[in-house]
Amino acid sequence: MKLVKSLLLGSAAGLIAVGGAQAADLPVKAKAVEYVKICSLYGAGFYYMPGTDTCIKFGGYLRADNWYQGGDYGFRQGANQGSNNRLTNYWGARARMDFTVDTRTATEYGVLRTYADMVFTWDTTTVSGSSPSIFSTGSASLGLYHAFIQFAGFTFGRTVSIFDAPWQSYPAGGPDTLPGGSNHVTGVNQVTYTADFGQGVTASVALQDETTSAGGETNLWNLSGATAANMVQGIYGNNNWGGTRAPDVVGQVRVDQAWGLAQFSVVGHNLHPAYYGATELTGHPGDKWGWAVQGALSIKNIPTGAGDSINLQAVYTDGASRYNFQSLFPQSFFMYSGSGIGAYQSLGIAGIADGVFTGTSAANGSSIETVKTWGFRGGYTHNWNPNWASSIYGGYGAVQYGSNGKATICANMVGLLGLTGNCNPDFNFGVIGVNTVWTPVKGLAFTADLSYSRLDQKYSGTIASPGFANGAKPAAVYEMKDQDSLALLLRAQRNF
Repeated sequence: MKLVKSLLLGSAAGLIAVGGAQAADLPVKAKAVEYVKICSLYGAGFYYMPGTDTCIKFGGYLRADNWYQGGDYGFRQGANQGSNNRLTNYWGARARMDFTVDTRTATEYGVLRTYADMVFTWDTTTVSGSSPSIFSTGSASLGLYHAFIQFAGFTFGRTVSIFDAPWQSYPAGGPDTLPGGSNHVTGVNQVTYTADFGQGVTASVALQDETTSAGGETNLWNLSGATAANMVQGIYGNNNWGGTRAPDVVGQVRVDQAWGLAQFSVVGHNLHPAYYGATELTGHPGDKWGWAVQGALSIKNIPTGAGDSINLQAVYTDGASRYNFQSLFPQSFFMYSGSGIGAYQSLGIAGIADGVFTGTSAANGSSIETVKTWGFRGGYTHNWNPNWASSIYGGYGAVQYGSNGKATICANMVGLLGLTGNCNPDFNFGVIGVNTVWTPVKGLAFTADLSYSRLDQKYSGTIASPGFANGAKPAAVYEMKDQDSLALLLRAQRNF
């Protein structure tokens, strides 16, 4: 009996072992492969992120620039660019890569969107000073132009300002320093709400931090801090901003339809100064609100040809000068060239401010006097054929100081620099240019852009300058004179 039982148990164990071996040899069903699927909801280039209902798109461009500049006024690299001598970069180059990430998800509140735009740049080396010269190495830099979330009509984060025209400061191409309107192409931190009324009509309101734009706020000068060394650079006093107290409040109404676009923008800008002197005991001027208004008009598909367009805008500011002489425009600069009256050289200076005041204490201090500006810019683009396009553009801006500011600046010009002749810190600045773009294949463009700039300053006569060491300019007699600049930009750009 024991023998039979042993045989039965052994046979069962053997069957189990064989069954297990056969089961192990059976093929296992593979998991389904999650292929990346095209998302057609938001246009070309979007894909569904695997396992989600979120669509994502990668894009950007790679750009190579070469520029030539004569009579530069400092918007290229280097603190001595306006010196117009052997320390000045008359030629330079830039390599840039722009990378964008765009995600969108459909929700019951509308589309939830995030967008980021990161820029990597390598610029020309800059030079300042002499004996020995000081080099600022041309190194890679990282920029973050856009980083925002959009949800239910709100925008939170960094992007262009709703005050701006859609073309920023490039109505038909041109340099970064075209006056006549605002420009936040590199972004400004903000909270914005946009209401869409249909048929291309929208209205928006925003709170934005102007200190986070590319150049930050312009000057708020205490003219009592003026020095001769600074005034020959267009710096009329100590830049005397206090901490931020209120964001810029911006409103915009836009009509965007097949014929083109019309937009009206308005902004309130808080001027919050620091103290007259070094400590709290010296007191301070009271706050003041500046403002600006801007209108923009774009007309598309005009009779001269398919795709042709005209872009126009005009702006007026009172205590908010950055909305005319925009974020990439130098807020104080100088330009040297030859003299026609026997002085060592000629010099043109320009200083831009939201406001000015004077004083070293509350006992002798003044209130803020705002600076007024106005300007316009425009451009026309003509498409010769699908591969060639040409444009003409221009911009003009004017700065006007109040009576108290002029009196103090002129007293300093005479007392510190010995100005002879007419004294007036007001100035006008104009730019006109042309460009041609060749697009041999889709996404690849070659551009040649030529622009002429003129500083129309209101000083005349001569000054006794203490010199400008970084520009190798000696102490000498200089003629106050209008100045010119010519710039050529050659660009190759691949969009992807």
